[in-house]
Amino acid sequence: MKKIIKDDLYRYIGDDCNKWSQQIRFVLFTPGFQYTYFFRHASTASNIISRLFWSVLLKLCSFQFGIQIPVGTKIGEGFKIGHFGTIVINPDAVIGRNFSISEGTLIGNNHGTQKEVPVIGDNVCMGANSIIIGKVIIGNHVMIAPGAFINFDVPDNSIVIGNPGKIIQRDSSPTDKFNIFKLP
Repeated sequence: MKKIIKDDLYRYIGDDCNKWSQQIRFVLFTPGFQYTYFFRHASTASNIISRLFWSVLLKLCSFQFGIQIPVGTKIGEGFKIGHFGTIVINPDAVIGRNFSISEGTLIGNNHGTQKEVPVIGDNVCMGANSIIIGKVIIGNHVMIAPGAFINFDVPDNSIVIGNPGKIIQRDSSPTDKFNIFKLP
């Protein structure tokens, strides 16, 4: 448990994530990390009392910051909420490592007869007010520009811009310059 939280904090501050003073500072004063901290504890709680305790803190944090990521949502280590406010993730979505998300974003299903939710790869950055919807696969090293709407598969090393989304293929990762502290 400690490792995944340190991996999440590493995405914010790098090697300083090992300092207790920084850990306390970010839990108390950084809304995105505070939510992630409560989310990780609630999702991995070993008994019903601790799960209830962390879930209540998570719900209070959800009301305060406008973030809705249900307990148990599958999100890999190195999760970073860059800015808080109106972030909604479907509980059945599967998200890889080094995922960054900004305010006004939605990762959801298409409300069909089947649960069709996105699967998102590693090293993905999701810009403000962007939407991923339906049974789509987002590859590794993908940059989703602010305001983009995605309801189609996106290959590795791509940038998606616009509404409707348009794919711009790259030879190398477009997310490397945005992931300053990326887990190896």
